[in-house]
Amino acid sequence: MEQYLDLFLNYVTVEKGLSKNTLDAYGRDLSRYLDFLERDGATQPDAITPAVVMRYLVVLRNQGLSARSRARALVSVRMFHKFLYGEKYAKGNPTIRVEAPRSMHALPHTLSMQDVESLLNAPTGEEPGDQRDRAILELFYATGLRVSELIGLSLREVQLEVGYLMTMGKGSKQRIVPLGEAAIEAIRDYLQHGRPLLASKQDSGHLFLNRFGRGLTRQGVWKMIKRRAIQAGISKRITPHTLRHSFATHLLENGADLRAVQTMLGHADISTTQIYTHVTRERLKKLHQQHHPRG
Repeated sequence: MEQYLDLFLNYVTVEKGLSKNTLDAYGRDLSRYLDFLERDGATQPDAITPAVVMRYLVVLRNQGLSARSRARALVSVRMFHKFLYGEKYAKGNPTIRVEAPRSMHALPHTLSMQDVESLLNAPTGEEPGDQRDRAILELFYATGLRVSELIGLSLREVQLEVGYLMTMGKGSKQRIVPLGEAAIEAIRDYLQHGRPLLASKQDSGHLFLNRFGRGLTRQGVWKMIKRRAIQAGISKRITPHTLRHSFATHLLENGADLRAVQTMLGHADISTTQIYTHVTRERLKKLHQQHHPRG
């Protein structure tokens, strides 16, 4: 089976343009899977049945892997068998009817619109750091960017005049994301009054700078959001991804098209975006239970 793993990794490298971290994760997951297959006696693709895949998931559970880790492992196995079937190395795909562990369907944590408003209003000062933080928070909520995408933004990638930015997402895929008026205003204010005071003589060209004039780090953004959430009186744990989840959920709640949200988030597969439809349904269910006479 090792030859098929090499073919699969070459395929996803060339055809899918996946990041190095994603490729490494596939390699680790599938090497462990192939070790299991060898012990189980399945040495050819057509010898692998749904029962074999289920036994593998049981082995992972017995080894103490969490439901989330097992679900991720199954994603790798599914991709592998989809490749084998698509390239005619196998007559079927044994993973089609294998259900993922339940945590695969865990709903993302989001903020209410009221909490988002409180968070966005938390940086009230006029220091350069306050102006920068206002712009970052508005940009997160306006675009749903990943934290890695936000800290990687350069000045030339943000086009305020036409109201969009360009970002490089997972798998080195570039996409265009629209900006809202509030985000444009906050960024413009930061560029005019805040960033010039943060920039050093050797300007890095990053949109968002720390107090030393260098580009922000992931950890720096996480700490800032945590600090601003405390200022806003929000007790729940908030990360940059919480704002990404809130962006998508609030768009769908207000009637946005699922395909459009998929494009803005940079999801390769719409099934990843569909988790947010579950969030909106869960919220409607809670509202019904709370307010309907027979809820």
